[in-house]
Amino acid sequence: MKNTLFLQGPSFDGYDGGAGARYQMKREVKSFWYPTWLAQPAAMIPGSKLIDAPSHDLSWDDIAPEVDGRELIILHTSTPSFGQDCKTARLIRARNPSALIGMVGAKVAVEPDKSLNACEAIDFVAREEYEFTLVEIAEGRPLAEVDGITFRAADGSLVRNKDRAILEDMDVLPMVAPIYKRDLDSTKYYGGYQRHPYVSFYTGRGCKSRCTFCLWPQTISGHNYRHRTVPKVIEEVQYILREMPEVKEIFFDDDTLADAHAFVVELSGELAKLGFGKPGFPVTWGCNAKANVPYDVLKAMKAGGCRVLLVGYESGNQKILHNIKKGLRIDVAKQFTKDAHSLGLTIHGTFILGLPGETLETIEETINYAKEINPHTIQVSLAAPYPGTFLYKQAVENNWFDGGDHLLDDGGNQIAQLSYPHLPASVIFEKVEEFYKRYYFRPRKMLEILGEMVRDWDMMKRRLREGVEFFDFLRRRKEAA
Repeated sequence: MKNTLFLQGPSFDGYDGGAGARYQMKREVKSFWYPTWLAQPAAMIPGSKLIDAPSHDLSWDDIAPEVDGRELIILHTSTPSFGQDCKTARLIRARNPSALIGMVGAKVAVEPDKSLNACEAIDFVAREEYEFTLVEIAEGRPLAEVDGITFRAADGSLVRNKDRAILEDMDVLPMVAPIYKRDLDSTKYYGGYQRHPYVSFYTGRGCKSRCTFCLWPQTISGHNYRHRTVPKVIEEVQYILREMPEVKEIFFDDDTLADAHAFVVELSGELAKLGFGKPGFPVTWGCNAKANVPYDVLKAMKAGGCRVLLVGYESGNQKILHNIKKGLRIDVAKQFTKDAHSLGLTIHGTFILGLPGETLETIEETINYAKEINPHTIQVSLAAPYPGTFLYKQAVENNWFDGGDHLLDDGGNQIAQLSYPHLPASVIFEKVEEFYKRYYFRPRKMLEILGEMVRDWDMMKRRLREGVEFFDFLRRRKEAA
């Protein structure tokens, strides 16, 4: 095996660079996701090492010695971080000229030739699901014989090998938690709605929904949801309970785990057997969920120790939900939220402003909708046309933006990309701050948060820290406007 390094490269302060993140940017409060997509192949290549520089606040000078003597170096990249990752690749090339350098991530998966032409320091990019692709390269197989890559030939030309077949048996993938324990510090990972410290990993891949903006199903994982068997998931949970006792919450980061009703009910039952959901049990769990999960499934999840659901509501306007192919009715989402609240489940609701069909009236509708259903916490994003998505193609064809990849400003803050004749990007940008203020600065919500703080000293310290970060976020937005 080649001496291999997996690297989430240094970036601007506060960058959410985790591979599980759906919007790589500087968030309103500190938020770092585990680099699961790098940890997975790292678990399959003996002797490899994983470095996640952003979450551990590491600069190039901090990690530079780690590239010495490495034969294979894999960088994860994204559309927002690609420029910075290219700089890192050039620094690696200058320090270790003989290393084989590759990039992975949705950006290079959908734009392999463009990426290689833009970054002369990288030798190949891996497309599709790339665990076994990287294993074969680490084993020394010639690049010309490895499915799922585009590489730079000796004469400088670019060669696209055939696509790698999608992985159907998820049980063949090893656990990622041992890599977390070996190479990462769990206390460095934060989520605004998760107990700290937490761990996240995937039980499966793919999403049957067809949301036009969603990056991963359209670029790497596909729309066919495949998951591990429940015993395999439980094996990793038991490892975390045994070997990572500091962890207070496990987050299953599948796009919509709760869509697979029979699977999540079975999983919840097995988690209950481990003690999840019982009084005094120290660990809870959460997952992503579409806002249409039936009451009986939610009830089973709650009984199995589920605490929090990350729910993509996106918009309070039904026509916009149709425009983005969300496959969700507002009335169903309201009933789902009511059911979740009645069971004591915490909801972190996500909303997007600037989607096709947006107007000042629909923004107002969405703000009022969020206040009505009242998730515990919210995240408000700007519509982001990532290359490889239907939204990107649609936006370019309709001249809603210039087709560029400048989704962030130089400081890592998300910018409004889409602009409509009736609703310019500058107005959409300003509405995000208004949304946050009108949602959180309500007597009902402020009392709710204050009560949570009074009951829990750890939560008191956390919410005070997040408050400082939130007001700093608002300040940065004013400066960027």
